[in-house]
Amino acid sequence: MSAPEEEFYSEERWQNWLDRLREEELDPEDEDSARLLLNLQDDVAIAVAKILKAYDDDELGQDEGMDELADIREVVLAEPAFDDEDKLMLVDGVQTSLVAVFYSAEQYVADGPADEASVDEYVHAAVDAESEEDLDRALGLVAAGGTRVIDGDDLDMTLLEDVEYGLVTEWVNGLDSLQSALSDPEVIEDDDD
Repeated sequence: MSAPEEEFYSEERWQNWLDRLREEELDPEDEDSARLLLNLQDDVAIAVAKILKAYDDDELGQDEGMDELADIREVVLAEPAFDDEDKLMLVDGVQTSLVAVFYSAEQYVADGPADEASVDEYVHAAVDAESEEDLDRALGLVAAGGTRVIDGDDLDMTLLEDVEYGLVTEWVNGLDSLQSALSDPEVIEDDDD
């Protein structure tokens, strides 16, 4: 198997986003700020989607797929150097959402799609696990649901309408980005206005 031509994601790309966040006046209530943070999240989800596609198309083997995912995860989940506590918190929210994207992708590459329940059932079980403060189980269930999304199942975000905001809602938000990326893996430009 030959190595793919492209680099799926680079530390430089992530740093460009962080530099842009440092320069911006960020207000999570402001539409432009919210879009910038969502673009940051979607950009990473697109890179993950491209790795999954390369894996599904046999352009990457299992080990290479896992290595590529680990490389991006290491870059994206590293503690960013921000002096501004509010911005650090906003980036942390994006990173939290992306945790589920990485876990889902890794689980998919390692074991294929989970087949014991539907996406909705996995998410509802994760909500229950979170309410019991079993966060490891909750993340595992969201990731299992994520493997179903990667396999083509539809994630309907309305299933979270009555769920109290917490880690599961953040993680599922990440899966929503992944679902969009899988259906339309177009690159988001750093300087998109």
